[in-house]
Amino acid sequence: MAHQKNGVPLLWDETTDVIVIGSGFAGLAAAAEARENGAAALILEKMPYFGGNSKIAGGGYCCWDSGLKLREKLGLGEDSWQLHMADTLRGGGYFNDPALVEVLVREAPSGLDWLIGAGAVFRQMLHRIGGHSANRSHHAACNLADVVKRKALSSGAELRLNTAVTALCRDGMAGPVTGVRVSENGAKKTIAARRGVVIASGGYGRDVAMRTAYQPAAGASYNCTNHKGATGEMITCARAAGADVLHMEFIQLFPSAEPKNGGLDKFALDAYASPGYGAIYVNNTGRRFVNELSGRDVVSDAQIKAGGKPTYAILNGAVFEKLGRAREEILKGVTSGRIFEAETLRQLSEALGIPPGALSETVTGHNEALKAGIDADYGKPVTAQMLPLDSGPYYAIAQWPSVHFTMGGLRINTEARVIDIRGKPIPRLFAAGEVCGGVHGSNRLGGNAIAECIVFGRVAGRNAAGG
Repeated sequence: MAHQKNGVPLLWDETTDVIVIGSGFAGLAAAAEARENGAAALILEKMPYFGGNSKIAGGGYCCWDSGLKLREKLGLGEDSWQLHMADTLRGGGYFNDPALVEVLVREAPSGLDWLIGAGAVFRQMLHRIGGHSANRSHHAACNLADVVKRKALSSGAELRLNTAVTALCRDGMAGPVTGVRVSENGAKKTIAARRGVVIASGGYGRDVAMRTAYQPAAGASYNCTNHKGATGEMITCARAAGADVLHMEFIQLFPSAEPKNGGLDKFALDAYASPGYGAIYVNNTGRRFVNELSGRDVVSDAQIKAGGKPTYAILNGAVFEKLGRAREEILKGVTSGRIFEAETLRQLSEALGIPPGALSETVTGHNEALKAGIDADYGKPVTAQMLPLDSGPYYAIAQWPSVHFTMGGLRINTEARVIDIRGKPIPRLFAAGEVCGGVHGSNRLGGNAIAECIVFGRVAGRNAAGG
């Protein structure tokens, strides 16, 4: 066509330094870092709102250390980047790229400090969650997406909503990516990037056809925790420009989602975090069925095999207190029917339709295991932070697996450069966050996603600014 050469427009409608596709944690961090390195940054978001999944994320950030020094303040023992790395590799079935994992775990502490410097506030608690061998999950007391948005925009980045990227412009199949084609409020235009393009558009959890094309088991029978725009178009666009992908078949279920709508509400997050403080998971016969501190893949698989929907997290008021959940919030959950409350285990059993003797027996056995320091039934590591469920009020939170995270995506290197099908970096094309594969292997550990987005978003933005 006369108006282009090698797929690149001869005349562009706009020009900037760095184009960032997506306005979640990774995209906003990339834009902020690009600005800090002297580049103009334009963030393109297809949805009419910013943030994607980041806006509804639970706020857990795993790192072995930070300027907060919570592990030392709370007397929670030792940790290291090597232990965090070992947990992440084991949790991912050793499919992970170790070089990417090392970047994640080494840089996660500085990423948390960067968030704090941007105005983020974290609670004075440090959870141990599934798949982790130490208490390292920092819990935000604010909406982190709002914090990173303010950081990016205050640095001078521009955010443009209702602007969907429809194609990457690359100068032939050996040249650099020079810009993008977009549909902005329905109008087609081209935008050039003098220095680089960062893809930070998230995963494909909401696209059932894309999910089942790679993993037939993750079909429409499962709900999804993601926002409705998590549909993976940029993976397709990047592949058209020569990008390689990996691990597309690895799709994670979140075990503690709300059973009816598959959502990730505050009580789903409580159900997920509570085993570190002594909660147990039971099926509809009142029996445990899994080591509750296993990875999400193990717990979800055990739930599906446990004999009926839903399963329940069983905890008491003391565990809720450890989780930092206010009494007013608990009462709202009880009133709405989201959670069940009872003064005795027998009353709780009756409310759930569970054989009362079975639930009491299960709780008593688990209390004895905590006292003995050994979980002979399922091998859950017993820690001093775990409380016996020996007094009311007792609570049950209904839960069921829901599609949560797509581990597969674009292949990148440690500089967040997108790799092509021949194993070479595509010039001036970068990616960060859930759109990438290789970091988490076959299963992501909780608390590693926000850390990954901040760490690799900053890496991508810094390197994109350098061209």
